[in-house]
Amino acid sequence: MLPRFGEPVEPGRRYRDRIGAYAVIRQGDDVLVTEQDATSREFQLPGGALDPGEGALRALHRECLEEIGWRIAVSRRLGAFQRFTYMPEYDLWARKVCHIYLARPVRRVGLPTEAGHTAVWMTIPAALDLLAVEGDRHFLRQVARLDLRPDRRTAPLPSPQPRRANELISALLP
Repeated sequence: MLPRFGEPVEPGRRYRDRIGAYAVIRQGDDVLVTEQDATSREFQLPGGALDPGEGALRALHRECLEEIGWRIAVSRRLGAFQRFTYMPEYDLWARKVCHIYLARPVRRVGLPTEAGHTAVWMTIPAALDLLAVEGDRHFLRQVARLDLRPDRRTAPLPSPQPRRANELISALLP
């Protein structure tokens, strides 16, 4: 069973599954996050939903370019969580399944191309105070507590075969 963070499920409400990939991008004692100001100003781990037919790692690389303008190198998968939320930009109630990866920044290629996003470097303690999503804070706390760094691989990467969104959903459902 996936851990759930955030608001409880509302009985009778229909939620649409949205599978996504997000990254804790660490360099030294700092992390790179996105400041999103689309509906309300908040800090989040960069990442987002998988497009149809897209694997989690490909989606993560695409989303990081769009939201923060950086190329990244993923070193390991940290885990996953789910949250039930309303997404006003899509007028959608969603069960978001968030796969979290540890990564390092490789190269800034430009400004974010997705409107309403700004790349922000901050210390880990600041990010723990400012990240809006409880699940994001959970995995960042894990990274800080275990002193996980992208240059110190402690577990193998997932299979190099990309997994598709429907495979991820099937693997998570009972």
